[in-house]
Amino acid sequence: MTQVERETLEVDVLFVGAGPACLSGALHLSKLVREHDEAIERGEATGEKLGDIEIAVIEKGVEVGMHLLSGAVFDPRALRELMPDFEDQGFPFESKVDADSVHYLSARRSFKLPITPPPLQNHGNYIVSLHKLGRWLGEKVEAAGINLFCGFAGAEILYDDSSGVVGVRTGDRGVDKNGEPKGNFEPGVDIRARITVLGEGARGSLTKQLIPTLGLERDSLPQIYSTGVKELWKLPEGTLKSGRVMHTMGFPNPSDLWGGGFIYNMDNDILSVGYVVGLDYKHPDTDPHMMFQRFKTHPMVAKLLEGGEVVAYGAKTLAEGGYYTMPRLYADGVLLVGESAGFLNAMRLKGIHLSMKSGMLAAEAIVDALATNDTSANALQGYQSRFEASWARDELYRVRNFRQGFDGGLFAGLVHTGFQMLSGGRGLFDRRRIEPDYTHMRKRTALDGTPAPARIKLDEKLTFKKLTDVYHAGTVHEEDQPCHLKIADFDICNNRCPDEYGNPCQHFCPASVYEMVEDQGGKRELFVNFTNCVHCKTCDIMDPYQIINWVTPEGGGGPKYVNM
Repeated sequence: MTQVERETLEVDVLFVGAGPACLSGALHLSKLVREHDEAIERGEATGEKLGDIEIAVIEKGVEVGMHLLSGAVFDPRALRELMPDFEDQGFPFESKVDADSVHYLSARRSFKLPITPPPLQNHGNYIVSLHKLGRWLGEKVEAAGINLFCGFAGAEILYDDSSGVVGVRTGDRGVDKNGEPKGNFEPGVDIRARITVLGEGARGSLTKQLIPTLGLERDSLPQIYSTGVKELWKLPEGTLKSGRVMHTMGFPNPSDLWGGGFIYNMDNDILSVGYVVGLDYKHPDTDPHMMFQRFKTHPMVAKLLEGGEVVAYGAKTLAEGGYYTMPRLYADGVLLVGESAGFLNAMRLKGIHLSMKSGMLAAEAIVDALATNDTSANALQGYQSRFEASWARDELYRVRNFRQGFDGGLFAGLVHTGFQMLSGGRGLFDRRRIEPDYTHMRKRTALDGTPAPARIKLDEKLTFKKLTDVYHAGTVHEEDQPCHLKIADFDICNNRCPDEYGNPCQHFCPASVYEMVEDQGGKRELFVNFTNCVHCKTCDIMDPYQIINWVTPEGGGGPKYVNM
């Protein structure tokens, strides 16, 4: 495409991604700026007033919350700091947790643990829809006079030789599948900011470029991930008592793989049911969606779903590596927040409160930087210092080796977890070495008799094909646009991968994006159904050749996670 002229929007602070981290950060920043200026007016502080600081949030989804997905059991600690009267302000929770349990599942039976492990005790927490929580926070952000732009995907980081990161370029709109402008073409906008905050969620497309470019991962272990697959079921009226939380381990996971199920009773007879699978698996045929379908066939789970119907579906990756996998959180002109920076506690299965706290800590560092008119890394390192002195760091440090301990399987991981809880988070080995998830996948010649994960016939009543579930995700992408799943070498996909790994993208993708299609001559080629994509990023993480690059599609495209 020929060079185009782009509009430039100047702001003071730009938050990329309207998730809980950036929304909390923007809201807290607005409050801190106001308090800073009021303190100067009252003579309680010295320095210059900040005045009308221009704050903007951009979001690739068509509305705030449409791309937000979680279980979710919510710890209100950070929200209580941000908004002490949050319940009076209309906090949209489904119910307070009033019962929780953990079950070990064999193939046909369920064994309830006599005591729920402390990390999974949830009294005082809330069952929430992350979509509703995000939408509510978005309303608070707009009410505070903050600019919130939906349907604008951050496509490129803007750098300056002297200032570091100076903003983000949003993606072009109205480009056809060949990269040529259509009649409705609109070039992306250069949003230039004194400080840019990246909070794109796990495996953020801009964050994954920024971290190696600036060397922010030099002192960190590689991040490791899981993929969570979830459905909402509407059950007959009066079936459910809201407020119940269940977690499971065992079936259908093989003993050498991290994973487990969750079942949360929401309001209005809605059951949130899902399954999480660690991506450090060995067999290339491992399929998180199929494992979730098998999970639902367990008698305990199937009985809970009797008489119900699926009303929503989604999938996302979770950054579970913990404290030692977190990159440096700051550089010249830029901060990393939320799950993009690894703010998730895998032991507690929670990250929303940590993401919110990260945004708030970033806001505090930003005010200091703006007050001194210094947005260099030296000024912004106050964010890292605040994190290291916060309860968020304490929480993450106490579980710093948790997820790594399961690299030897479930039972070895449980033993390690016991030692970790007794040793203040250290476990058997501190700073336990881990490797990226895709390196664990074995070629077919090296499986050493490892059986392929079991598959079942899907009945489209209790268990569903991927395409059926994708329909319930509401995902929509304009077909005549460039494919946002950039494959560097199709020759590897078509000729090398079938023999070495059996094209595992067909299995690990929970949305049936990747399909091997046979032509009339019998030759098989990979076809990418990018319009099915639910933006989980599993392919970007698990491709064994690392030739798949997930980039943002045209703004507004993707899933519609209503009530998820």
